[in-house]
Amino acid sequence: MPDDLRTSTPLPGVDPGRQSVKSLFKMLEVLECFSAVDRELSVVEIARRTGMPRTTVHRIVDSLRSVGLVEQEASRERYRLGIKLFQLGNTALMNLPLYREAPPFVDTLAKLSGEVVHLCVFDGSEMVFVERSERSARPNNAIVTMEASPAHSTGVGKATLAFQDEIVIERILRQGLKRFTARTLVDPDRLRAELAQIRARGYAVDDCEHEPDLRCVAAPIRNSAGKVFAGISVSGPCRRIPLERVEELAKLVIAHADIISVRLGHTPPRS
Repeated sequence: MPDDLRTSTPLPGVDPGRQSVKSLFKMLEVLECFSAVDRELSVVEIARRTGMPRTTVHRIVDSLRSVGLVEQEASRERYRLGIKLFQLGNTALMNLPLYREAPPFVDTLAKLSGEVVHLCVFDGSEMVFVERSERSARPNNAIVTMEASPAHSTGVGKATLAFQDEIVIERILRQGLKRFTARTLVDPDRLRAELAQIRARGYAVDDCEHEPDLRCVAAPIRNSAGKVFAGISVSGPCRRIPLERVEELAKLVIAHADIISVRLGHTPPRS
C-alpha cells in the first residue's frame, strides 16, 4: 500500500491492520466511482460521490496514479482508470476456471443451435464478455476483449441479475435503466416482475430489448458455492429465432449452463 495512505503513528487503541483495511476500502470506493458512463471524474466529483473530504480523495487518487491504477488528463483536472487495471482484469479473466472449462461447451452449443453464443461474467454492475462462439482458436498469448454490456437489457444480463441478492438488484435499478430499443424494460416494477419470471422458469429472453430484430435466450451459470456469477446465451435475428423456437433453445441453453456449472464444482439439487 502507498505510504501516504498509511498512518505513520497508529492511533491510540486502533489496530494498525484495521486502519490498512479501511484505507483499502477507501481506495476501492474511489475506483468504483468510475464506470462506462462516467469515464473521467474530477477530485470534486469523486468527493461528492464518496462523501470523503477533498483532501482525502486527492491523496488517494495521487497514490492510485503513482501505481498506474488511474491516469491523469493533460489538463491535470480529471482522472480516468489506468491501463494497469485492464491488464490485471485480463489476467483475472484468463485465470478464471470458467475461462478454462467453458469454451468446448460454448462451441458445442453454437453448433447445435446454429446461432451465435456468448459467455459473460457479472462484474456487479454489467456483463463482461469472456467467450464468443464466432472466435477462432485462441493463440497462447490471447488477450480477452473486456467488452461490457448492460444487465437489464440483455439475455445473459437478466439471466444473471435475476439470481442476485436483492441489494444488488436495487442498486442496478437506482443507477437507471437506459433505453436501447422500444422494447427495453426501463420501468423498475416491470423489470422486477421479469426477473421473478426468470427465476421461476430458469432462463431469460431478450426480445429485441438491446438491439432491434435480435432475440436472445440465456441461462445462469453457478460456481461451486451455487452462486450465479455468469450467463450463457444463444442469439440471432428474429426470423431465425421466432417465439415458437424459444422454448426449444431454452432447453439447450439450460443444459449447457448446467454442465458448465457442474464442471465448475456446482452440485445441483436432486429433483
